[in-house]
Amino acid sequence: MRRRFNPEYQPRFGRSLAEQVAAAPIIAVAVDLAEQRPQVAEALRTTVGHILATVPGARVACINVWQQKLLGLDTTLDAHGQNKHVQRLVELKHWAAPLRLPEGRITFHVLEAHGPADALLDYARTNQVDHIVIGASAGSTRSKLLGSVSAAVAGQAPCTVTVVRPRGDLAAP
Repeated sequence: MRRRFNPEYQPRFGRSLAEQVAAAPIIAVAVDLAEQRPQVAEALRTTVGHILATVPGARVACINVWQQKLLGLDTTLDAHGQNKHVQRLVELKHWAAPLRLPEGRITFHVLEAHGPADALLDYARTNQVDHIVIGASAGSTRSKLLGSVSAAVAGQAPCTVTVVRPRGDLAAP
């Protein structure tokens, strides 16, 4: 009726697909493929699933930081001649498979850096991440002396950070 009797009426259409994607919140999940315990990996997946249930349009960025040596050269190939970067991307896809997200809602990134916390923080700032999900450290001597990656990210992140620890885990923060 509005269109018929009001020639100036302009129907409101929904946002374009590009606008919807740009407005979708980004959840960055820091996955430590080298030292992560299976309980932490499962707790991360569960937490991401809970977040996605409350924010159904969110996109997920699975991130792994390949820590570079301060001195010396890093090789891109392992002992079997396979590309380490590609291997980590494949491992990230295997880690995320139980989330069952469509291809357009999940991305995989391997960041090469000297410090994992700095790399995650730079990624979050550059890509305007809305939420970071990271596993708690196992309470190693190194993390007690130098501080954990999760503590550094939680303290300096420009967005919400969820530090995940499996139930019953008595490791020190």
